[in-house]
Amino acid sequence: MNVNRNVLYLIIAVLAIAVGVLSYQLHEARKKPEGFQINVGPDGLKIQSK
Repeated sequence: MNVNRNVLYLIIAVLAIAVGVLSYQLHEARKKPEGFQINVGPDGLKIQSK
C-alpha cells in the first residue's frame, strides 16, 4: 500500500512540474519583444519601436 501512495505522489509531482513548464513557455511566447523592427516595403523604409 505504501508503494502505491509513493507512485501517486510521484505522478502528482510530475504533473505539477509539467504544468509549471508549460505555463512558463506560454508566458515567454506571449511576452512582447523588446527593441525595434525595420520593415522595407513598397511604401519605403519603416522603423517601429516595440
